[in-house]
Amino acid sequence: MGFHGMKTALCLIISALAMLLSLTPAAAQCHGREISEHVLGAPVCVPTAPSRIVVLDPFYNLGMGLELGLPIVGAPLMTAQDPDLRRAAEKASVTDIGDARQPSLERIVALKPDLIIGDATLHAQVRGMFEKVAPTVLIDVRNWKDHLQVLADMTGRRDTAAELLAGYEVRVAAIRARVPHFPVSILRITPSGFHVYVSGPASYAPYAVLREAGVQRTAYETVTDNTAFKRPGWEEIGLLDGKTLFYVVVSGYDQAPDDALEAATTKNPFWQMLPAVQAGRAYRVDRATWMGFHGVASAHRVLDDVERYIVNAP
Repeated sequence: MGFHGMKTALCLIISALAMLLSLTPAAAQCHGREISEHVLGAPVCVPTAPSRIVVLDPFYNLGMGLELGLPIVGAPLMTAQDPDLRRAAEKASVTDIGDARQPSLERIVALKPDLIIGDATLHAQVRGMFEKVAPTVLIDVRNWKDHLQVLADMTGRRDTAAELLAGYEVRVAAIRARVPHFPVSILRITPSGFHVYVSGPASYAPYAVLREAGVQRTAYETVTDNTAFKRPGWEEIGLLDGKTLFYVVVSGYDQAPDDALEAATTKNPFWQMLPAVQAGRAYRVDRATWMGFHGVASAHRVLDDVERYIVNAP
C-alpha cells in the first residue's frame, strides 16, 4: 500500500473512532434499558429483566427491593440494623456479602449478578470496581419515596411501587387529620453525644414521614435550609422542649450496650428538666425504625409510633 493509500486508510480509521467516541457507552452497547435520570453517571444501561441482583446497602435498596419483589441474591446483611429486615432477606435466600462499608467483592463475583444497585452517596468511590462485575446503578436522590420510584422504574415494578405508596398516602393523610397541634422533640443518643435529626427540606426519611403526618417539631428542630441534623450539647438540650419526646439509643452496630447508655443519659439532671420527661411523655423508640429506615414498611412503623405516643396518648 502506497503512502496515499495508507493516509486514506488512516483517515477512515480516525473517522470511525471519532464516530464511536461520540456515542455514549450506553448508546453504543446497551441492549437493555437506559436509565437517564437520578443515577450517578447517567445514562446507565441495565438488563430489561434482571434475574440476579446484588444490592450494596442494607437500607433503601435492600428493604425496598424486597418490597418490590426483586430477585435479590446478595446484600450486606452483617450491618443491617433491622432484625426483621435481616430475617426477611434470609427467608428470601439472600446471601450475606459482608459489611456495607466494605462488601466482599469475592462473594459478589461468586453470586454472578446481572445487576448491582447501590447508593450514590455511599458507593461513588468504588463504582468502578463493581462495574467490572456487572452493570452498576448508583441511585442519586434524597427523598425516600423518589428512591423507591427510581428503583421500581429501573426494574419494571412501577405498579407495585404505586400500590405501596398509595397505601402509605391514605394512612398518612388519615393520621394528619387527627394529629394534635403541639411540638414534639426527637433525639438520638450516641456514645459521642446527641444528634437531632431536624424537620426540613433535607430530612432523613423517618423525620420526613413525621412532617407529612403533620407532627410539629420545636423551633430548634425545624429548619428551612438543607441541614439534616444538629449536634446539641447538654447546654442546648433544654431547647428540646416539646410536649412529647421520642429518643433513640444507638451505641453502635451492637445493641447490647444501649440500655447502659440510656441509663447514664437519663440520670443527668439536665435530662430530668426536660418538659416531656417531667410530664412522663418521654418514650424510647425502636432504633431499627428510626435509624435503619428501609422502605414503606419502615414508614408505617413510624406512623405506628405517631398513633401510639402522639395521637392516642393520654
